[in-house]
Amino acid sequence: MATFILIPGGWQGGWAFEKVANLLVARGHRIETLTLTGLGDVPAPAANLTTHIDDAIQVIGKCSGDVVLVGHSYGGMVMTGAADAEPANIRALVYLDAYVPQAGESVWSLTSPRFREAFITGAMGDGLNCAPPPNLDARCRPHPMGTFLQAIDLSGRWREVPRKVYVGAHGWEGSPFLELYERLSIDPEWETFSLNCGHNIARLQPEALAGILLAQV
Repeated sequence: MATFILIPGGWQGGWAFEKVANLLVARGHRIETLTLTGLGDVPAPAANLTTHIDDAIQVIGKCSGDVVLVGHSYGGMVMTGAADAEPANIRALVYLDAYVPQAGESVWSLTSPRFREAFITGAMGDGLNCAPPPNLDARCRPHPMGTFLQAIDLSGRWREVPRKVYVGAHGWEGSPFLELYERLSIDPEWETFSLNCGHNIARLQPEALAGILLAQV
């Protein structure tokens, strides 16, 4: 039995993993689905990337045995920071069409001009929160802008995690992750998978994703 800690992408909460979480629970595994600070019912416009990394570290600290961290999109930033702080019990890192930062990088520095423009447009209301794009699930919440802008502080200890997996979603236009996927696909430290679906892998391809995750334990 392993514990899967599922970290959603921007604007989303733990509900985004509902389908794949049910599949993993049916196979006897423990699941922790995170709704990061400010992305639930209580806004937190002052939250930054450190706040969200601390959210994940707290959950890791409560887990025993093998832990598999799974991060979607923005969640890759959170996952990397948490694994850098607490790598000992983590068996695998699984990035779902996600950012994989180096020290000093941020979502803002890593993403494409298209998404920077979306962040600016989304934050025009109060300058603190980025409103969700109109095509997303109605449960999405405004995302604290500081989490997109803050540079990550890493020691490099996250690389001690023995298994590093990248799952690319290659069925949508304008992805800022294609170059990253191509680079990791030839890196011997990484295992990569390509799925022909839109960005939100957990909701669009839950069975395929569950199979990839179960292979990590």
